[in-house]
Amino acid sequence: MQGVRLVRPSAAQSEQMKNVDIAIVGGGMVGALLAALLKGAGVEVVLLERAGVIPPHADDPFEPRVSALTRASENLLRHVGAWEAIAATRCCAYTDMVVWDANGTGRVHFTAAEVGETHLGVMVENRLLQWALKEVAIASPQVMLRCPAQLVALERLPERWLLTLEDGEQMAARLVIGADGAQSAVRRLAGIGTRDTGYEQRAIVTTVRTELPHADTARQRFSETGPLAFLPLRTHGGDRHSCSIVWSQDETEAQRLLALDDATFCRELGQVFEHALGNVVGCDARFSFPLRARHAESYVREGLALVGDAAHAIHPLAGQGVNLGLLDAAVLAEEIVRAIGRDLPWWSEATLARYSRRRRAHNALILNSMTVFKKLFASSHPLLVIARNLGMEATGKLLPVKQEFARVAMGVAGDIPAAARQPV
Repeated sequence: MQGVRLVRPSAAQSEQMKNVDIAIVGGGMVGALLAALLKGAGVEVVLLERAGVIPPHADDPFEPRVSALTRASENLLRHVGAWEAIAATRCCAYTDMVVWDANGTGRVHFTAAEVGETHLGVMVENRLLQWALKEVAIASPQVMLRCPAQLVALERLPERWLLTLEDGEQMAARLVIGADGAQSAVRRLAGIGTRDTGYEQRAIVTTVRTELPHADTARQRFSETGPLAFLPLRTHGGDRHSCSIVWSQDETEAQRLLALDDATFCRELGQVFEHALGNVVGCDARFSFPLRARHAESYVREGLALVGDAAHAIHPLAGQGVNLGLLDAAVLAEEIVRAIGRDLPWWSEATLARYSRRRRAHNALILNSMTVFKKLFASSHPLLVIARNLGMEATGKLLPVKQEFARVAMGVAGDIPAAARQPV
């Protein structure tokens, strides 16, 4: 295999190294969920994480990175037993979603009631998600957490993978899973290439406070220079005047916005958002990250699999990134457990290929769709402006179309694993 050296350890080395069934590299949301899903499968799992997560407190300031969980993702967290801790801390279920075009009259308003649901999704801070999932996973004696731990070398043994950590510790794993993000060391060390598309944009994220309450509604405004999302947050006491924003802008404009003082930034933000929630009266520290699409050329090899951002990264305009990763973890766990139940080699490329077939095409569709949407709304061509506004207006008027869009946004359409389905 390209980029991987086949080694045969000496007898002394074999005696010193630890043998494990599964090594999950990356203890973030996706890696921790995967460990939690595998904890009853009868395999020994080691979760390798670079940095620990401090347990959040309900009265802490909001984290700048927030995930809009679909109903499918929420079902996964309920399935593994992590939801109770999240709900007891803080989260915000949103019942409505409003999307509109800055150039024209196109506007769509989705409601949970139209699809017979109590809510469309839930906003949860990333740190809270990671902490809750990690606690559930390591509560099992079959899951061991190594933190801090950083992978520096990956070599192929005759029947296992040899992992070398930064502190010199070595372990041999039957299956290595790369859940270590967009800059995945597992993907790089395994020699798996990627197809990348640069958007020449940067996403600005922060928490803002608004004059009017958000009414448990997620809002997104599309413009030629990028989408702006206001995602509702709710304090433990129930205050509804805080939102997490994700503002995608062309690189030059993003740098200008980041350099503004808070008062000027809030004023410009309110104007661009058309004062949908009145004035923006305050904001926390701003952070940013470059935007690009990335798709691994392969998700699996013999005894190795990639999940989450290690396998794919997409534009955040639809908030699907973390949800795709959580579904990756759930499908991979489902295929591993199925193979174990049938006494098949669960680490084999044939077994892992089932995971790849179920997830790769779907992820590619979403990734490509986000790229098309970005280009569509970035265009000022009169015919495209008219077409997208007419499309949004038609969607808003046709209930069956709206319901199908809502089901896709909720993550409950298509091939989803059993753990992600709505409990009966």
